Order: sequence, then C-alpha cells, then structure tokens
Amino acid sequence: MHRRSLALCMFIAAGTLLAVAADKSQPPAKLSASEIVEKNVAARGGLTAWHNVQAISLSGKMDAGSASRPTLPDRGRKRGRALTATTASATAQKPVEQVQLPLLIEMKRGHKSRVELQFKGQTAIQVFDGTHGWKVRPYLNRKEVEPYTPEEMKSASAQAELDGLLIDYQAKGSKVELVGSEKVGDRDTYKLAVTTRDGNVQHVWVDAHSYLEVKIDGIPRRLDGKYHPVEIYYDEYRSAPGGLVIPYVYETRVEGVKQTEKIQIESVLVNPKLDDALFTKPTL
Repeated sequence: MHRRSLALCMFIAAGTLLAVAADKSQPPAKLSASEIVEKNVAARGGLTAWHNVQAISLSGKMDAGSASRPTLPDRGRKRGRALTATTASATAQKPVEQVQLPLLIEMKRGHKSRVELQFKGQTAIQVFDGTHGWKVRPYLNRKEVEPYTPEEMKSASAQAELDGLLIDYQAKGSKVELVGSEKVGDRDTYKLAVTTRDGNVQHVWVDAHSYLEVKIDGIPRRLDGKYHPVEIYYDEYRSAPGGLVIPYVYETRVEGVKQTEKIQIESVLVNPKLDDALFTKPTL
C-alpha cells in the first residue's frame, strides 16, 4: 500500500463554487515568478486569511475502486503528502464498482497531520507529528501501531505546511522560479519550480487567468521496483470559512496506472480545537 502525507495544498471547503470571470481567450500575461505568486496568494484569500489559520479539518469521501483494500490519501500536499485514494497497482481490465469511503483529514501548524479512513467498520489511521510518523491498518489485520518506514518518513518530511508551497515561500526558505507556460487540459498555465530549503524541487502549475493552482507534482510512487511520476490535479475551488479559497476536489494520477485516485471534500472546519494528543503515538 502506498502512503504519503496529505499535501494540503489541496484545501477544500463547502461554499459557493467560484466562477472565473477572466477572459480565457486572452493570452497569458507576461509576469515574473514573484508576480504570479502574489496573484495566487490573493486568489486564495490573501496572506492575512492564511496567517489566521492554525488548524483545519476536512471531511468527505474517497473513491476507492473495489472494496478489497483501501489506500490512505496524501497529506497535499499537502504538497499538496497530496494527498491518495486507491491501490495504485490496480489495473483491472473490466469495470469495477466504485466504492466511496468516509475520510477525515486533520492538520495543525507544526507540520502535524492525521488521516482517518473508514473501511468495513474499521478505522485506518495515519499520523505525522512533525517529526515522527505512525499508522494503524486494521483492514490488513494489523491492529498494532506501526512506525513509518524510512521512505514514508522522507515523503512526510518533504511535504509543505497546511497552506501549501507558494504562500510565505520565502519565510519557509524556499525559492520559486518561472519555468514557462504550458497547457493543462484546456487551461493556460504558468509552470513554477519550487525549491525548498532542503533542496527538493516540486513543480506547480498556476492557471493563467484565475491564478489558482491547477496541478502539482506528487511524490513518486514505487511500483514493481520502479518509481513512477505522480501528478495531483485541483478542481472546483470554493469559498471557505475565514475568507479562504480552496479546491473541493483533487485527483491523483500515477504514470502507468490507468485508474486515478479522487477525493471530494464535503465540509471544512477552520481553526477547530485539535488537541496535540491526536498526533501523539498511542499505546494499544
């Protein structure tokens, strides 16, 4: 089962779906990387709104394909850890009945995240406390608390804070460069390269008219002994509590895997009271 922390660049809320009033027939404006980021931050609600967010809770459904075995989502990322939905190696040729599993994602400043997934009356849990990670996988008959693997720790540690890659990127020690312009589906986008203080590079595609993120690089997944590139797409941006603007849907695509992974959030709480005990490793 593939896991990463859920990148919370993918903020989602229950609100009014935003319509982009910009004229998409116009070519993208010639802007610098810093100007694109400035417009992106404004489109997402502004710095003040995001500085006021200390915690966020998202609940919704995850498309899980067949009900044989779920996969916990990325954090997304989480960058944005992303983030996501089904067993990535599932490549069945015949149509599979889509199963939706209840999902709860709780995040707190300090790089803390907790993901709970309901499956056949049991709760799978994945937690990162900013330093250490642990998980419980009852659907595999493994009810003991297990630590993250070294690969999972590397992925979790590389993920952005709950406000994503672009907001306050300089304060986070990151550098943003404009790579160029690209089409993502029928959308004109700016392709940005974000280099973190640790030297990790992640690309972000920003809509050239709404200035909202359309796509980001996910953490590559290892399948059959090889790493496969991952892309996370954001859609259905809505107004959220506290003046935030976040996507309501994100979809993860893994190169070489036919089935995509989709999460749809139904409700959001901004600054819920999340006790630090939620992110503390339990004794079972």
